[in-house]
Amino acid sequence: MKNILFVLGTRPEVIKLAPVILELKKYPNIYNVIICNTEQQKELSNQTLNYFGLKADINLDCMRQNQSLLEVQTRILTGLNKVFQENKIDTTIVQGDTITVLCGALASFYNKIPVCHVEAGLRSYDIYEPFPEEIMRQMTSRIAQVNFAPTEANKQALIKENINEDKIFVVGNTVIDALFCLSEKTLSDAKKFFEGKDIRINDKLVLITAHRRENHGERIDRIIDSIEHLANKYKDHTFVIPVHPNPNVKDKINKRLRSYSNIHLLEPLDYPNLVYLMKNAKLILTDSGGIQEEAPSFGCPTLVMRYETERKEGIEAGVSILVGADFDKIVNESEKILSKSFNETRLTAKNPYGDGKSAERIESIIRN
Repeated sequence: MKNILFVLGTRPEVIKLAPVILELKKYPNIYNVIICNTEQQKELSNQTLNYFGLKADINLDCMRQNQSLLEVQTRILTGLNKVFQENKIDTTIVQGDTITVLCGALASFYNKIPVCHVEAGLRSYDIYEPFPEEIMRQMTSRIAQVNFAPTEANKQALIKENINEDKIFVVGNTVIDALFCLSEKTLSDAKKFFEGKDIRINDKLVLITAHRRENHGERIDRIIDSIEHLANKYKDHTFVIPVHPNPNVKDKINKRLRSYSNIHLLEPLDYPNLVYLMKNAKLILTDSGGIQEEAPSFGCPTLVMRYETERKEGIEAGVSILVGADFDKIVNESEKILSKSFNETRLTAKNPYGDGKSAERIESIIRN
């Protein structure tokens, strides 16, 4: 039996690793699964683990208020060093591009433990867009023994960086697997959740998420300007914003948008409730990475509020549009959709990010 350590810390990491964890847990005679939560997003990560019926075996409690990236990295590495000292680990699995991912890979490397990197090969080629994620994933790729690339384009990006092709496997994106974990009862409960908050979920729903570090400061001001404009112009539409807890985002959004009757500001949503909104949204405005991948499964047009995206397949497939934090672009592209009926705006292109069988492929490769 092999001891497999999953290092995760944010909600997106939990969502995308949960299908892999659950797949490996089907074979207890082969794998002893150990889940280590750095708690980079403490409440969100634990909440999402619970949704999938999972619980961390190890919690590092690494976050402190207003600490720098360097301080976060130091705290996570110190915590992980203790994990490796106290446990015999055969393989570490990380996902994506956060500081948790890099620390999981680095700590494994220092302890000469092989690393499997889920969602490898995403590139924007701008080290400050997204910041600090672009560098995190590039460095993780250098360390990983096995790179699970979502798409062929991701594989080619790794090959160009002289990553051995034998270490790269195209498996699709596990976020699509996670969507298929949702039961009808779960979605029914989500519907009741919004009814309880007196939020009208119909064919005039706009979902908005904004939290990325590079969008703090003047950029978030411009994003809020555009939301105000749209909310004033489309008063018959419902705008739902799960507000990220980072005060650089939260304080400004609450101050400027809470007075609008057709804008609903919510605490961060658990995974099923967020998926319910994506499934029913007429339009999504986001700077999130995961939502760019999930929204095409529901045929929902997505405007990406970034100037660079490492998820170019969606742009190329026409399921998402890059608008940055540009007021004119956000407003103009939004109005093209909001001025039409829900049915007129549905996308028919196949989701370029996966078919829901990624976890099965990953388990098979790990086993071999």
